Amino acid sequence: MAGSVKPIPEGYHSVTPYLCIKGASEAIEFYKSAFDARELMRIPSPDGSIGHAEIQVGDSRIMIPDESPKMDFRSPATIGWTPVHVYMYVEDVDRIFAQANAAGATAMMPLEDQFWGDRTGTLVDPFGHRWYVSTHKEDLTEEEIGARAAKLFGGS
Repeated sequence: MAGSVKPIPEGYHSVTPYLCIKGASEAIEFYKSAFDARELMRIPSPDGSIGHAEIQVGDSRIMIPDESPKMDFRSPATIGWTPVHVYMYVEDVDRIFAQANAAGATAMMPLEDQFWGDRTGTLVDPFGHRWYVSTHKEDLTEEEIGARAAKLFGGS
């Protein structure tokens, strides 16, 4: 039986974001409204907080627990910032960006066509996590991207 167990479970990718959140229940509802997420599971802790939850956004899962200072697991709301940003591809970035703003996200960078071929905007969710929301528009070679970057940033 052990040979039939997949080392990466069905529905998961090799890397899965695990976002610590102060107010995980509210965050799940926000992600449903903002990013069309589906809640897959929720495991409560004895104190009523969320010990573990999972949502699906597009083809990717995101794990979400409430923060737990006992486990030294703190959210951006508690520490005041996050060094981790999530880059998310969607079919229609204009729709999702507007939808996330309407749901309560704050735009940090407006939607723009980028030199690397994506249309991208940056949002901060109400829980302190930063999201780069993108739709890929052009397939470019590394050389083409480098030339565009050099032109944009004044390099050679």
